[in-house]
Amino acid sequence: MDLFDKCFEFTDAKEAIASGLYPYFHELQTGQDTEVTMSNKKNVLMVGSNNYLGLTNDPRVKKAAIEATEKYGSGCSGSRFLNGTLDLHVTLERELARFMQKESSLLFSAGFLANLGIISAIASRGDYILCDRANHASIYDGCRLSFAKMFKYEHNDMVALEKLLQKLGSDTAKLIITDGVFSMEGDLANLPEIVRLAKKYKARILVDDAHGIGVLGKNGRGTAEYFGLEDEVDMIMGTFSKSFASLGGFLVASEPICHYIQHVSRPLIFTASMTPASTGAALKALEIIEQEAERRHHLIKIAESFRNGLKEQGFTIKEGITPIIPVLVGDMNNTFLACKLLFDNGVYVNPVVSPAVPPDATMIRTSLTATHTEDQIDHAIEVFTKVGREMKLIPA
Repeated sequence: MDLFDKCFEFTDAKEAIASGLYPYFHELQTGQDTEVTMSNKKNVLMVGSNNYLGLTNDPRVKKAAIEATEKYGSGCSGSRFLNGTLDLHVTLERELARFMQKESSLLFSAGFLANLGIISAIASRGDYILCDRANHASIYDGCRLSFAKMFKYEHNDMVALEKLLQKLGSDTAKLIITDGVFSMEGDLANLPEIVRLAKKYKARILVDDAHGIGVLGKNGRGTAEYFGLEDEVDMIMGTFSKSFASLGGFLVASEPICHYIQHVSRPLIFTASMTPASTGAALKALEIIEQEAERRHHLIKIAESFRNGLKEQGFTIKEGITPIIPVLVGDMNNTFLACKLLFDNGVYVNPVVSPAVPPDATMIRTSLTATHTEDQIDHAIEVFTKVGREMKLIPA
């Protein structure tokens, strides 16, 4: 038995490559936009990016990243805990706390690290975590790192959640963790019921709102604002790689919580801090999010048009209000084939297969950008219809 046997025996990806159905690692020759150039210099309509507000190519955001690099250099050469804290980091934390209407904020170098760092610091041995089964992988890894006892409940099943809370009682330290917007399904957490149950059984709440902040709520503050429950959620995690057109993650919470986490979180203490470019870009994106509400209004409008258009053609669509619109296929090979045919016809989408979803619930994940035009949405529907009929996914 050799440690590397698993590597030599892993053939699934190479078989998919040989069959021409491999859907991963397309090379981009341009920046993220509504239309991009990908592998073999093919121009495609991008309907699979988390660039929700269309800011990754915004001249103001790019200029802010360049100016931050010119002033501070290309990196910070250390962690936030020691020599890697810039005044720019502190400014972004202050502005995030103000925007999200929380006492304090804390930056992490990546969204994945944010969940690792928050969960492993705040939940420890002897504590309990209640986790929606559809939560992001970074949440699960944060739970493992925490040494707390984790219980999973079925996706958005509030009856199952309450049964777990009843079992644990009111005298135990408990944390309910949920995505605000679920990244694959595009649906919302039942936050009103989660808040009610948390109060009833004396639990705390962490919402991963990576896909909600910038998109939902009157002011773009995400899922908690959408439901009018901002004061009822203890901790909100977000990322800069979606609406903020950058890279990094953050926590907003009360000052004692952020203060505690920044002094005990291993993923924060032992990771180099966000680059100046990422920090400057996120700060400028935050400014635009506050000033240009029309971006998210247009995004929600075209998402509704795209969702309705696909349904009218006969596709099975997950209901929702977000710019994440999953098209159900139900078979991995058909999902890969559909993605290839869409790509060949000039539309890029993302396949979602097991283990991200059950083997019989595979889907095509589409996601829209605020800078998509209505003509582009109509074109995407036309291509989907052509491929759907060719594959008999919808009636001829």
